[in-house]
Amino acid sequence: MTRPTVYITSPLPDAAMRIIASACDYRQWTEDRPVPRDILLRDIATVDGVLARLMDRVDAEFLDAAPGLRVVSNCAVGYDNINVPLLTERGVLACNTPGVLTETTADLAWALIMAAGRRIVEGQETIRQGRWNSSNLMFMTGQDIHGATLGLVGPGRIGSAVIRRAKGFDMNVLYHSRSRHAELEAETGAQYRALDDLLRESDFVVVLVPLSDATRGLFGAREFALMKDSAVFVNVSRGPVVNEMALYEALKQGRPWAAGLDVFEKEPIGPDHPLLTLPNVVAVPHIGSASVQTRTKMATLAATNLVAALTGQPVPAPINPAVLG
Repeated sequence: MTRPTVYITSPLPDAAMRIIASACDYRQWTEDRPVPRDILLRDIATVDGVLARLMDRVDAEFLDAAPGLRVVSNCAVGYDNINVPLLTERGVLACNTPGVLTETTADLAWALIMAAGRRIVEGQETIRQGRWNSSNLMFMTGQDIHGATLGLVGPGRIGSAVIRRAKGFDMNVLYHSRSRHAELEAETGAQYRALDDLLRESDFVVVLVPLSDATRGLFGAREFALMKDSAVFVNVSRGPVVNEMALYEALKQGRPWAAGLDVFEKEPIGPDHPLLTLPNVVAVPHIGSASVQTRTKMATLAATNLVAALTGQPVPAPINPAVLG
């Protein structure tokens, strides 16, 4: 029996590679940079499946280059890089890795809340530069987290995990979404607010919405102007949700007070980006799910999705299950 052929667009942990190698022949991009588009389109010409990452754009050009494609397994929970309706139209299955990164990403959101709120990175640089000034009572003062108001925009799986962690800090929790979440309110005491009201009332604003036409550019100059001048803004969702130049100007003017950012409009962000010149910005390179354990789980689930789709087994996490019939 002929084994299916797949293309893997990045290095993967050994556990994921063993799953793929057990059932498929494969080609793989192994360099520590995204596979160039021309090489990707060339290398997928005869494959049955692709294990992709968020930086791999799966569109009409991609599908045209791989006429025998049956499945695209995204090693991510998000899939804004995939034109799902087009894949469905062409009978190609799309898969993702939901669930496995919830708690790890919530941990990272809290790392940014605390790092930006208490000026951790700026404090480290102060020591390195020999500017530790013990004589000033207000030296390196930040914002209290305990007892503050947390405003969560987008209380999905990860957002709910962020809210649960707020209990330990005795925080007042507000949330905004397209609809009310009665179970979340009952479980955590979180209170629903219209977006503008949440921005006015919150000491920490954490964004965890998916990227869509409705959320692209959701945060701009108007929204930042509504925040407190002591507020901390944290984005662990998708970069294009935020107008970065509007955020830059707002931070320079002191409203919001600081920002913690895991995601950016263009990734990787350039080292000369204006946001990186500000002392009140904590920026990390899209590492929300980047623990050894979670990234391994993501890769093995993506590999399992891929192999299952190509060998007639139940697929754990299909995005467009109608393709399966």
